[in-house]
Amino acid sequence: MIASLNRQRVLIFLEAFVAGDIEGALSYCADDVECLASAPIDILPHMGHRHGKTEARQLWETVYARYDHLRHEVRTIVAEGDKVAVDLRAFFRKRTNQRIVQFDLAAFYTLRDGRISHIREIIDTFDLVQQVLEIDLGSILVGMNPGSR
Repeated sequence: MIASLNRQRVLIFLEAFVAGDIEGALSYCADDVECLASAPIDILPHMGHRHGKTEARQLWETVYARYDHLRHEVRTIVAEGDKVAVDLRAFFRKRTNQRIVQFDLAAFYTLRDGRISHIREIIDTFDLVQQVLEIDLGSILVGMNPGSR
């Protein structure tokens, strides 16, 4: 029963987030929510580690400053007790040129007293950075001469 409720809470949280309802998304979070997504933060400043609703709000405001349309597809969701895992495909439209950035992520949520207390996202940041910068990093790296380092 608790797992089913937590599953629903995470789905509603995700819907609020992609709709741009930051305050609605925050209402599903604990005051001391921790958000963690490992990534190069100079390229993806909305990633990294954040603690508390104020920092989560700033993180999500940064996302919406860079992207004007977000949507997602939930591929798989598994809930067990206070843990919910979601396999997502996300689509963000860049404000600068209207290009779509799409990426897969695994998001892991821990809930406490019915609120999300931890969010951990695992993303293929290599692919995401290529899309954000609009360059083929693979070609650049393959073209590097290992002896010239």
